[in-house]
Amino acid sequence: MAKPAEMDPFAILAPRQWTRPAIFNSPHSGRASPEDFLTASRLNPHALRKSEDCYIDELFAFAADLGAPLLHAHFPRAYLDVNREPYELDPRMFREDLPGFANVSSMRVAGGLGTIPRIVSGDEIYRGPLKLADALLRIETIYRPYHRTLADLINRARQAFGYALVVDCHSMPSTACSHVTPHLMGRVDIVLGDRHGVACADEIVSTLEELMRSQGLRVLRNKPYSGGFITQNYGSPAHQRHALQIEVNRALYLDERTLERSRGFATTKVTLYRVFAGLLASLPDIMQPQRQAAE
Repeated sequence: MAKPAEMDPFAILAPRQWTRPAIFNSPHSGRASPEDFLTASRLNPHALRKSEDCYIDELFAFAADLGAPLLHAHFPRAYLDVNREPYELDPRMFREDLPGFANVSSMRVAGGLGTIPRIVSGDEIYRGPLKLADALLRIETIYRPYHRTLADLINRARQAFGYALVVDCHSMPSTACSHVTPHLMGRVDIVLGDRHGVACADEIVSTLEELMRSQGLRVLRNKPYSGGFITQNYGSPAHQRHALQIEVNRALYLDERTLERSRGFATTKVTLYRVFAGLLASLPDIMQPQRQAAE
């Protein structure tokens, strides 16, 4: 594996031929931490990975086999979170005053989870205040190119197929749904987030949910995750852009203590492959009435 300094901050796993109007996106699975970040952190590398969507890029690597690209980060979420507005910044983290265009009052910033995160699993990341210039450099050299690349993929899909579907791929702690589903017995396997119906056509979400249930997966919609900045920013069904966030329960495929793949990894990958193979094969029939209604 290349050293972090030698590695591109993100990559596209491209299909041999792009045949499906989908883009899979894994913004939180990166695990190549820059040396200066590790030096500035008061946490060890294992602790920094607790906010990572471990191996989600590998779980969804089948996208290329289904004829769709997978955009995935190499940089860790603890270093930079591209599923935020570009300037959701916490003034407590910096030596200098923040520029007026920074969003310092969002709930995510208040919780320590802005564009430059302050915490991982409740623990402070940094030993001391950061230079504002260093944070802005991350945004200009990684965040903005990442989003330009994602926007370009979406535009290419719309030009080729008439519409695009962004599948924003994430993982969630096994306990994430316990406070919203006390009436359910057993775990929730998947949460689908479509910003409460705003970011994606209901026919797509309903088909995906049905396919998941047919594979024995327990599914919730929009609780406790309705979709982050990527789903909100790129999902616009009126403009033939559909965006859907998927959260996979880590207990399905991961040892949450060691952050190593569990014996369920291969089974989970096969299950997700079957689900999305079914969804992508169904998209032409799902979208034809949608497109006719829009014309």
